[in-house]
Amino acid sequence: MAGPSVTLPGGTDPLERIRELRRAHAAFTRDGRVEAPVRAVIAKSWRRCARARVSPECAPRVELAEAELRSYREQHPLARVLPVFRDLVGAFAAHGAHLLAVCDARGSLLWVEGEPATLRRAERLGFVPGARWAETAMGTNAPGTAVAVGAPVQVFGAEHFSRRMHPWTCAAAPVRDPRTGRLLGAVDITGGDGLAHPRSLAFVQAVARAAEAELALRDPGPTVAGESLRALGQDEALLLGGGPGIRLGRRHSEIMALLAHRPEGLSGEELAVALYEDESVSPVTLRAELSRLRGLLGPRAPLSRPYRTAVPLDADFTAVTRHLAAGAISAALGRYAGPLLPSSTAPGIVRLRRRIEDQARAAVIARADPGMLADWVCSPWGADDPQVWRALAAALPPDSRPAALARVRALDRELGGGRATSSQPVRS
Repeated sequence: MAGPSVTLPGGTDPLERIRELRRAHAAFTRDGRVEAPVRAVIAKSWRRCARARVSPECAPRVELAEAELRSYREQHPLARVLPVFRDLVGAFAAHGAHLLAVCDARGSLLWVEGEPATLRRAERLGFVPGARWAETAMGTNAPGTAVAVGAPVQVFGAEHFSRRMHPWTCAAAPVRDPRTGRLLGAVDITGGDGLAHPRSLAFVQAVARAAEAELALRDPGPTVAGESLRALGQDEALLLGGGPGIRLGRRHSEIMALLAHRPEGLSGEELAVALYEDESVSPVTLRAELSRLRGLLGPRAPLSRPYRTAVPLDADFTAVTRHLAAGAISAALGRYAGPLLPSSTAPGIVRLRRRIEDQARAAVIARADPGMLADWVCSPWGADDPQVWRALAAALPPDSRPAALARVRALDRELGGGRATSSQPVRS
């Protein structure tokens, strides 16, 4: 197999490579066999697509309607560096019959710009703002695969899982928040065979790094006017703002999450009830925890009477609930990195975690979008979720349902009806 970034090694005949890749693609989609010259990064992506039941004949879906897309783009962090993308890639794209595309962390296209004739070709493929191009929706493609693996990738011709994309070549690199390392999305160049060169991948990587540098200059960190808490999908929360980021211990993570959820404050009794399973825990125990937290955070520590944050605290889980309340499901799932403090047994955290997860699950099921549903069941927290597996089976075309239905039956046997599932059967 060829190297990870070289789509056309020196001396390779492009036309012959195209024929080889089409034969390899046909072999894989027919019987799951990977043949040379498929690169390892592409083979792994194809296998992920097969597990997610993506069809080689898949077509993109526009998930973000115009009004929702406009609002989402305005709030997205990558909007601040769109001029960087346009300055560095725009002229190159316009003169080379290529496209500049920017997607979010879920693979939803936010901007697609470039030479008009190339844009019209892309529109016929559904490569348009608001469309979902994640691997779980459209198979192997540069922006979707870049956010799936968190690394730069170049995809040439029939390396694309979707046959409709075989005439295209694309290169994309992920863009991360320079303060937290959180994946924000990816910048992509899409066009013809002329992009099948290592220099294209190096170029888009440089564009991504320039965007991250610009983000760092524009937002070196939250000021004392506000802080942020990252508590989804991790047992120990990260507190950002007002100084260096601080990784909190588990009990301190619970305290800060509860106070972020209740900005008006909590009495000592309310906080103790939310923190401790054992109702007989002495108030001295809570005061000792808060004393240690004050020693760790100094002036950033919670205030007392009632207990509340010293400055406004924006938590990732509150952002998710805001998006869900506004009906911005794609935006909510883009921020949902997993259950809130998943190992916590604090009663208040358990209730809040279940509420957020139930709201997110209900929104995904109601949207009935196969890509969103597949993302949920392919996540660590959704792999054993029979409700969403059942909804996925209902949303898939009949010939793609058997695997999802088999998973539903297996979960029903394992759980013995312990979790509620839809009362409506899904017919295969």
